[in-house]
Amino acid sequence: MTDSSANRFVRSYLKTRHLVLLVELGRHGSIVHAAQAANLTQSGASKLLAELEHALGVPLFERLPRGVEPTWYGKVLMRRAGAALAEMDAAHQEVMELVSGCRGEAAIGAILTPSTTLVPAAVTLLKSRHARINVSIDVDNSKHLVERLRAGALDIVIGRIHDASAARELQFEPISDEPHSLVVRAGHPLLGRSALGMDELASRTWIVPPEGSMVRDRITSLFLSGGYGQPVETVATASLPVVVSLLLASDMIAPVSLELVQPQLASGQLAVLPFDLNMRMDVYGFITRRQHELSPAAQALLAALRETVQARR
Repeated sequence: MTDSSANRFVRSYLKTRHLVLLVELGRHGSIVHAAQAANLTQSGASKLLAELEHALGVPLFERLPRGVEPTWYGKVLMRRAGAALAEMDAAHQEVMELVSGCRGEAAIGAILTPSTTLVPAAVTLLKSRHARINVSIDVDNSKHLVERLRAGALDIVIGRIHDASAARELQFEPISDEPHSLVVRAGHPLLGRSALGMDELASRTWIVPPEGSMVRDRITSLFLSGGYGQPVETVATASLPVVVSLLLASDMIAPVSLELVQPQLASGQLAVLPFDLNMRMDVYGFITRRQHELSPAAQALLAALRETVQARR
């Protein structure tokens, strides 16, 4: 589709009801249920979908006996439709903010380390200046957070960009990396050892993140590159409170960013094993959408985040 035909499609043909239907089809996978959610009749929803496919000249959904399945074209349009509706919701919110002063909502997603340290400090700073701004915080891996950012569900993400195809849509401001160390409870039997080898560490129970995380992949690579199998016993969790509780109550080992457990290290509850993991994560940073202007509330949150980062350097 050429630029001129794209403009005709968007400005003269595409209507809000098309966007709403696409989003509901993505949620329900059924024309019947999507029509109900969009306050349409089933025949009306089918007609709208047929109109879109005719205008674009490509199939957007496969009709199956028990519903519909989006094609690659449909997935693209569904994602963009969700983002477009989110933009209109944000526009309404921004107008209300301008009418009543700096208030509104800002949504941020963060990976574990900054969610535990940077984000709380920045939100505290923000609320001291703009008490009427409500903030929602999601904690997840970078892949899921960036997907939500691209769909318009988040304003700001603190994480990493792994998908090269998405990079052109996003703005990235680097903050820091995450050097990891092996952390254990105070009095752990391995703390008195002058030299530790991978063979002995592999025989211990490790607390590791769930599969698919960068830390888990780096730990796997560490063992394989040394010619060892994986740790004999593992406990997989992404919850920091669970990690700390397990460490304090057992002889387990956990690869952790020291920033996350600084209070326990300072109090002497936890300690660092004398073993160099030589494991650093890729740099994480602020991620926003390149062609999107943040609302006043989200701009205020981003300013507080940047100020907090500068104060810690």
